[in-house]
Amino acid sequence: MTLLRTIITATSAIAMMVVATQAAASESVIQKTANPVHMAVYNEASPPMGFVQFCKFIPEDCAGTMGEAVRVVMNADRWNDLEKINTFANETIEPVSDLDLYKVVEHWTYPQTQGDCEDYVLLKRKKLMMMGWPAEALLITVVRDQNNRGHAVLTVATDKGDYVLDNQSGEILPWQATGYTYYKRQSQTDPRRWVSLKPGKLAARVNNVGGLTAK
Repeated sequence: MTLLRTIITATSAIAMMVVATQAAASESVIQKTANPVHMAVYNEASPPMGFVQFCKFIPEDCAGTMGEAVRVVMNADRWNDLEKINTFANETIEPVSDLDLYKVVEHWTYPQTQGDCEDYVLLKRKKLMMMGWPAEALLITVVRDQNNRGHAVLTVATDKGDYVLDNQSGEILPWQATGYTYYKRQSQTDPRRWVSLKPGKLAARVNNVGGLTAK
């Protein structure tokens, strides 16, 4: 009887170990394949030259304090704000390159009727701030798009995740659903600083949105 109980106990223990191992393996797979809802931030990064020049001309729109990172609490009203501003900018501004419009490779400014990708971002950011959104949650972000070209989008940091407002799409998407490669963005604690979205030596130095140069 004692031997039988021992066998049963040992068998149960082995079964529990197998289940635990399978659960751990499944969790590992989930952790490797699931996309985080918030972007990972690494080292400091140099700001794009167009941003630096923009801040020289309009310093008040680059002012900030060394505060804490802010994630806006997303609700129906907030989502409507994002859709309203994204649609307004995308439908109002005609996409034209800086080279065609200003005869220079990079020129960041608020657009009137025409503008490049970063101009859309600046306009959307400004409009949302006028509606009461905190600057710390509205982050200019530099990416490489599906055609391997430099591109700028507006990242909105919320408690539900980071969302992207983009002049190439009328749909507001979670950052990981855009298909873009993310390089860097404004810091949430100081809008004048930029942070890398790639780890270590994989970080990129982006001199302008139209050109991405690896370190």
